[in-house]
Formats: sequence, structure tokens, C-alpha cells
Amino acid sequence: MHTNSSMGEEQKKLDVLSNDVFIKALVSSGRTCILVSEEDEEATFVEASKRGKYCVVFDPLDGSSNIDCGVSIGTIFGIYLIKEDHEPTIEDVLQPGKNMLAAGYCMYGSSCTLVLSTGSGVNGFTLDPSLGEFILTHPDIKIPKKGKIYSVNEGNAKNWDDPTTKYVENCKYPRDGSSPKSLRYIGSMVADVHRTLLYGGIFLYPADKKSPNGKLRVLYEVFPMSFLMEQAGGQAFTGNQRALDLVPKKLHERSPIFLGSYEDVEEIKALYAAEE
Repeated sequence: MHTNSSMGEEQKKLDVLSNDVFIKALVSSGRTCILVSEEDEEATFVEASKRGKYCVVFDPLDGSSNIDCGVSIGTIFGIYLIKEDHEPTIEDVLQPGKNMLAAGYCMYGSSCTLVLSTGSGVNGFTLDPSLGEFILTHPDIKIPKKGKIYSVNEGNAKNWDDPTTKYVENCKYPRDGSSPKSLRYIGSMVADVHRTLLYGGIFLYPADKKSPNGKLRVLYEVFPMSFLMEQAGGQAFTGNQRALDLVPKKLHERSPIFLGSYEDVEEIKALYAAEE
């Protein structure tokens, strides 16, 4: 990807480019005051003349390592409202996910899908390229109460804690005589969560010995997806609390996450409660 273009400039990788596109669009909208991107170590503070009252946290291109093999990738975002009675600071962003005003993701795959919640349910829109508009194709998405799919990177199994190990074991060998769950794991969070939202089941990215805080980032991965899951009637749990109650201490903080169908998340919660 780093070949020199005819203009003599070095071409940038797609995730860096998409980050530039988002930053420019959000700043020039005149609606934002703080931007937090997965791609940038520091937050971007919008200059006073273009400042608005919203803070946007986002992962501009999630799953970008999957681009070359044609797997769906996407953008994840969350929006906070900032009180305008002071100069914006990092503290304005380090709020629990339950304070978010809106959250969503856009998935670029066989179609371009935007899934969005502004705090009263979840709606899915599909891009109609002939119109250049997003059409409402999935009104009022509700996740099934229980699902038949579990989604986790089993390659990390030897490093898992007991509750995760027991839960996955139970997915494969149910003790109550029910059918085993199917495993589906794409490794692109947007695609895995999208399937979980539509078909039900559970998506897990637990802590393990290698990643004691899990791998996914709180502000722009865990929070937006947890917000959508709750709005669709599901749950999101960190291993010791409701995900949206978490108060991040730094911009790129990580957390374990278990999200999906209400009853499936109840099961993992019970296993963690039994550990205490």
C-alpha cells in the first residue's frame, strides 16, 4: 500500500485515510468540540470558531486487517453531549457509556449498512447507491431473547478464566439436553456484532492471561456496541458489571466484553457471580 503515487506523495493505508476523512468531516460540520479516534493517541480539540456541543468517539475502520481477504469491515462511533459552560477537556469524554446520546456502526460488506440508536430503539439503514441515500431497511431491531450462536476467538482458550471456559464448554456440550450452539467468529467486530444483533446469541471478547483487560477499547468499541445491544433488548457485561456503567480513566482503555441476547448474557453473568 505504500507505493509512491504519481503526485509524488506516499499513499496512506486505508485506516489512516479513513481517519483523516472522519476528522475533517467532523471538524468542518461545526457541530463537534472533541474527537477521539482509535487512530490517534491524543484527542482532537476543535478550534473555537468551528466548535459545537458534541463529542464523537470512533474507530474509523474496525477490522482493517481483514481488508485483503474481503471480510466485512466497518466504522464504530458514539456521541456525547458536552455542556457548553466551560472549555472542553479530556474529562468531558471520560464518561460512562450510559451517558451517550447516540451510537452506531456502519458496515462495509455485501451492502453498506448503517445501524444507529439515538436512545429510543435501534434502526438499520442500507445505502442505495443510485440515490446516494440510506434507506430504512431494518426498523426497530430487536435481538432474540436467546440465540443459537456463540462468537469468540477459541485460539485464546488456554489463557481464559474459569467462567469463560465453563460458558464455552456449555455452548458445545449443553448440560440441559438442549442443542449445542454454533460457533461463528469473523474477527471483525462490526460483522460479528451485526450478526449477533440480527440473529441473536452472544459475542465474547474476554480478558485472558495475555490480555488481562481484554483487547477491545472501551470508548469507541465496547460502549457503542453495548449501547446498541441494550437498546435492542439485549445485554452487555464486562465480567463484573454492566458495560455501560464503566467509567473510563483514559482514552484508549480496554475492557473485557460479553454482549448479545438477554438470556445468553444472563448465563455468563451467573458463572461470574458463582466465582465471587
